[in-house]
Amino acid sequence: MSIINAMYAGVSGLNAEGEALGVTGDNISNSSTVGFKQSRALFEEVLGNAATQGPGGGVRMARTQQIFAQGSLQNTGQPTDLALSGDGFFVVRGAVDGGEGNYFTRAGQFTLQKDGKVVNPQGLVLQGYPAGPGGTFGASLSDVQLPTASLAPKATTTLTVTANLDASTVPMAAAWDPQNPSATSNFSTSMKVYDSLGNAHAVDVYFRKGSAGAWEYHALGAGADIQGGTAGQNSEIAAGTLSFTTTGALQDVTTTAGGTVTFNGANTAQPIAFSFGTTIASGGTGADGITQYGSASSVSAQSQDGYGAGELSGVKIDADGTVNGVYSNGQKVGVAQIGVAKFRANDGLSRAGHNLWAQTRDSGDPAIGSAGAGGRGAITAGALEQSNVDIATQFVDLIAHQRAFQANSKTISAAQEMLQQLININQ
Repeated sequence: MSIINAMYAGVSGLNAEGEALGVTGDNISNSSTVGFKQSRALFEEVLGNAATQGPGGGVRMARTQQIFAQGSLQNTGQPTDLALSGDGFFVVRGAVDGGEGNYFTRAGQFTLQKDGKVVNPQGLVLQGYPAGPGGTFGASLSDVQLPTASLAPKATTTLTVTANLDASTVPMAAAWDPQNPSATSNFSTSMKVYDSLGNAHAVDVYFRKGSAGAWEYHALGAGADIQGGTAGQNSEIAAGTLSFTTTGALQDVTTTAGGTVTFNGANTAQPIAFSFGTTIASGGTGADGITQYGSASSVSAQSQDGYGAGELSGVKIDADGTVNGVYSNGQKVGVAQIGVAKFRANDGLSRAGHNLWAQTRDSGDPAIGSAGAGGRGAITAGALEQSNVDIATQFVDLIAHQRAFQANSKTISAAQEMLQQLININQ
């Protein structure tokens, strides 16, 4: 009898709306959960008698579908907080409720452990590709781990000066005297270089005007720092000549002395090249380093490629997922590149709790690569992706499910009254 069918349909409606209400409640409760993706209930009809095409048998919740829309990003200022803008998941490895393996997450609340590993709140380790030689990265995923040891020092091999030497400078009459360089030169600059042990040494470079379009340079160090030097006196490290065209471009550079120094303590011969820019003689422009124009002598830039030993002081993560160790000596060293997983069907992933997903047959295997490549999202450091739950929409759904629940209960009440009337016919 269709009255009985109506009761069963009403019961199915109560069950379905109750389950849907649970989905909505789950969304609302996770509206502040980092990286959370809201779900929606999908209903389907139930046939009462497919053979006779009779009345339907009610409704049931077919499944729950997750909505992987992008959540808004909130800046935190914490360098190990990470957010993905676009498709993809961070890969973490460890044990979750007894299951060991790789898991996937959008929640980028990572911290740095004392052993240098980058982990999420559950202790699962972020996965990436370790750095190789020449700025490359390996092909196999492994734990992202910053070295805890000191960064070894690097001896200076090249000293670069970009400057202008005043073309109107009067040539120096007095002979060059390394023990009285200020009085026998026209211009100078000071730099710091490092030996193989990371010790810093001062090097002063003096420029001296010769004939028209020609200058000398002399690099001096303290005699007490240099093998064979005398305390209280200067030792010449290198010397040479600079020639310029009539338009002030650097024509050529000739080294006349030195270029190799042995600092006390290091006891290792250390070649140091002095770079003043590309010369016309070597096919360059002669205008990207030292020039001789009609303006005051001045240094616009100078640098050297050495540094002392350093301790790990922080971490910096780039948009492509490169994890850099920041050291107390100012150096930034890439140690790994974060792997970002992309799936053919995000909706096929299985929720594993703890803001994690696990792959399934429906999701397919992950395609793991670098952020910003192959359709994967870019990484923003110092930010977190917020839940994509819209509270206003959830409240509307809450009311709709509540009203539908009430309506289904009315169906059951009406069917019950009709049955009662049938029972009362014979009374």
